Amino acid sequence: MSELKLSYSGYVCAPYLHTHESVELKESWLKSKNIERLYFVTGTFSSESKPYFSDSTNHYLLAKFKDSSKIADNIIEHNQEKTSFIFNVKDDLFQHEVLGDVNFVSVYYLEYGEDEDISEIANLLVKKDQIESAGIGNMETFCKNPSKFTFPYSENIIVIEVASEKSHQSVKKYCEQTRRDANRKGLSMTNLMSLSILEQLK
Repeated sequence: MSELKLSYSGYVCAPYLHTHESVELKESWLKSKNIERLYFVTGTFSSESKPYFSDSTNHYLLAKFKDSSKIADNIIEHNQEKTSFIFNVKDDLFQHEVLGDVNFVSVYYLEYGEDEDISEIANLLVKKDQIESAGIGNMETFCKNPSKFTFPYSENIIVIEVASEKSHQSVKKYCEQTRRDANRKGLSMTNLMSLSILEQLK
């Protein structure tokens, strides 16, 4: 009997390489009812995560989805030479109204996913006036050429959406300051990747 896999909402980040696969993927997500929002973004990896994802590219499609099981099928069908990421959000830490549109998504990982640490991080993030939502979950990666190194913290991923009228550089500094605030409290929150939204496609 096949194992029943739980389904989550979350985010998927697929390389946009102007290839047949990435163009087809974009078209299918534009039509899909499973995709709530679709963005064209630039991705920047931190110095800590880059060694694990040395095949990273600059441009990605970022989609917010409702059902992770369908997304994995999409990615497998349109698997590419560069890594795609699925961030399954198992728990929403919070969501609240923020002025402006979401223009930045930042992904972090925790070295230790203790419940106490997670609630402290949620308390820290909820006080930040530009963070519209934060969720915690896990990460899955897909690639035709899997990396030699396995990323060890894929079970403790935090994704935040930032809404701001300011420049991407300014928002990135804001997120970096947020990470430092967490580290000062002894919380092992490290940036995995930063996604600057260039255009909303859906």
